[in-house]
Amino acid sequence: MTRRVASLLLLLFSFLAGLLLANRIRETTEAGAQAPATGKPAITTPVPVASPAGTLTDFSRVAERIIPAVVNISSQQVVRRQMPIDPFFGSIFGDPDALFGSRRGVENSLGSGVIVSSDGFILTNNHVVTGEARRVTIEQLDVTVALADKREMRADVVGVDPATDLAVLKIGAKNLPTIPWGDSARLKVAEWVLAVGNPYQLSQTVTLGIVSAVGRTNLGVSTYEDFIQTDAAINPGNSGGALVNARGELVGINTVIFSQSGGYQGIGFAVSSNLARRVVNDLQQYQEVRRGTMGPDQYVPLSTRMAEELGAPDTKGALVYRMYRTSPAYQNGMRPGDVVVTFNGTPVEDPGHLSRLVSDAPIGSTASVTVIREGQRVALKIPIGRVPRN
Repeated sequence: MTRRVASLLLLLFSFLAGLLLANRIRETTEAGAQAPATGKPAITTPVPVASPAGTLTDFSRVAERIIPAVVNISSQQVVRRQMPIDPFFGSIFGDPDALFGSRRGVENSLGSGVIVSSDGFILTNNHVVTGEARRVTIEQLDVTVALADKREMRADVVGVDPATDLAVLKIGAKNLPTIPWGDSARLKVAEWVLAVGNPYQLSQTVTLGIVSAVGRTNLGVSTYEDFIQTDAAINPGNSGGALVNARGELVGINTVIFSQSGGYQGIGFAVSSNLARRVVNDLQQYQEVRRGTMGPDQYVPLSTRMAEELGAPDTKGALVYRMYRTSPAYQNGMRPGDVVVTFNGTPVEDPGHLSRLVSDAPIGSTASVTVIREGQRVALKIPIGRVPRN
């Protein structure tokens, strides 16, 4: 009797389980087929997902404003190139330069420029104006500017600054479109920027990218360096063109590319607008850039090992490597082996940064300089002189 009851209970349990399973299957099938015949998806509870990065900003209006202020520059230089002389001939002829020392020729260069004032002042690179060749004497220089409206004009060279690879030109025109100056110190890494220029003689070309890095120095491109690195496409012919932020402000002058092929590889450099603006003001006012100096001394970057040996807390600063006893810095207490860590209250990042700080200091002022010497901080007062004109 007990076995029969148990069997009946087991049979009943199995029957009920089968009904429950069949009901679940039917409900599932109906739920999956409840979309109407129109093919519209069924309404279901939304599942949270990661939001997209957002649509790309439309830069067309910015481009419309800045393109007319970027010009094409062509330069022709009649140069006398210094040729290397074999010492053997020098010993025989006495004055080898008179016989073999130079060769006259014509060189051409192309690039871009930016109109920085409505009365015709144009900012560009020095190498666009004077060419890239070294050991040459320019005997004649002809510069032509092609505006966005197709007008071509002869340009006068107001001044050049090889130390920053910048130059200022002047054309006889009025009411020209300009690009307003921006503050390059406010640039952020990954901020959108546009590069405008004339790559490969393709006029008014605009490329888009981001700021890859700011404050690049020690590239060996020029004496005073403060470069913005960008991945906006910059190619030959872009030199002297504009680097513009999303607000349409001039934040840099495109100057050089890093390339193993001669073309775009995603690494371009532009002189910061804050450095360029100072150069423009001096060239317009004095036809030269007036810079401060603490003396013709030599500074080098710090390595981790050097910092440990000299008692510096880290590798920031500029190591005084070589000094002249006649320099103002030496005469006012600075010594080789010191690490310059602040200049007029500003922390020094590296020798290039110190060079810019000193050059921008008012000539005739006295700078407050802090150095680390044998692990101790030493405060110095050093007068700022003027870099002699070449």
